[in-house]
Amino acid sequence: MSTINNLKEAFAGESQANHKYMAFAKKADEEGYEQVAKLFRAAAEAEAVHAQNHLMVMDGIGSTAENLKSAILGEEEEFEAMYPEFIKEAKSEDNNQAVWTFDVANQVEQIHAELYAKALEVLGNNEKVDYYVCGHCGNTVENEAPDVCPICGALKSEFMKIE
Repeated sequence: MSTINNLKEAFAGESQANHKYMAFAKKADEEGYEQVAKLFRAAAEAEAVHAQNHLMVMDGIGSTAENLKSAILGEEEEFEAMYPEFIKEAKSEDNNQAVWTFDVANQVEQIHAELYAKALEVLGNNEKVDYYVCGHCGNTVENEAPDVCPICGALKSEFMKIE
């Protein structure tokens, strides 16, 4: 195994740990364990620092235009190849929960690719756009949350404004 492969594996592991610990923090908050939630958030932030350091060493961060192009390619790979295959396999195993999560992610990845392409097209114009994310399925919309999420049916109150 090469150092670059080790960096890629470490980046993936640290990124996953960050998100897992944030989910653990949310659950601890829901159960009233404020101090444990705070610890999970601190560890999650540390894991994010590790992941960013690994990415920098791999030269994985370019100019904003390069990063947008990279993001578009990544999103396209997910919705054109990865998620359709995952959905097919989950259906063959009658795992409806997996089908649902893969399907909504697949729909949202298409939206992300479009949003990144739009941002690349107007890069430098610095026009103000607000983004809202559905807390149930991840749907990402510009300027105003819809009354009902067109992907999962969640209400407007489920959308978070991103600052």
